[in-house]
Amino acid sequence: MILGEGGEKMSKSRGNVVNPDEIVDTYGADTMRLYEMFIGDFEKAAPWSSKSIKGCRRFLERVWALADKVQDGDTYSEQHEVLMNRTIKKVGEDADNLKANTAIAALMTMLNEFYDKGVNRAEYKTFLALLNPFAPHITEELWQQLGETGLLSVAPWPTYDEAKTVESTVELAVQVNGKLRGKFTTEAGSDEEAMKKQALEISAVAAQIEGKTIRKIIVVKGKVVNIVAN
Repeated sequence: MILGEGGEKMSKSRGNVVNPDEIVDTYGADTMRLYEMFIGDFEKAAPWSSKSIKGCRRFLERVWALADKVQDGDTYSEQHEVLMNRTIKKVGEDADNLKANTAIAALMTMLNEFYDKGVNRAEYKTFLALLNPFAPHITEELWQQLGETGLLSVAPWPTYDEAKTVESTVELAVQVNGKLRGKFTTEAGSDEEAMKKQALEISAVAAQIEGKTIRKIIVVKGKVVNIVAN
């Protein structure tokens, strides 16, 4: 159930009824559709938010604008290979389990990555295919603008390689007494002792602990190495 903005049930007497026709006229049918699926878990009630629907509209505007930034490329780039396979897996599984809100959140993250690091034709086509169930009109039009034939809605669903859904390396921050002093990249499966050794070899870290006694080193795998010294 979609509640009014104050969290109460919509009713004419409360004056908090949202007219979907007016929303479509203002923001477009895709925005209305996307927001209804992004608002929350289908099994739970959620309040309507004018601010959030504007955010969905901005997301679709960014999807449209990204078309002008697409570069040549018939295969996924190395920098996006894990992102592509991981997102294909997540969106497919979430859609099957009626978790549209988390699927859309994953697509929003993917879009941010494309704006930060670039996107090629193969990656953009897959992105449109994943977004199509949630925003069919804009994705079909962009699909045609790419020169593709046929309807995107009946095109084969993107496939993924399970082995490529996990990063082979990870970047960890290194803190000395709570302050960031450096970063390093290591193999995803490295043990704690190897990560501690790499952290201590960073020149900026070595300078901070010179002449001090290391009291403890705490490793939060995949995130940070904390060094306590005095």
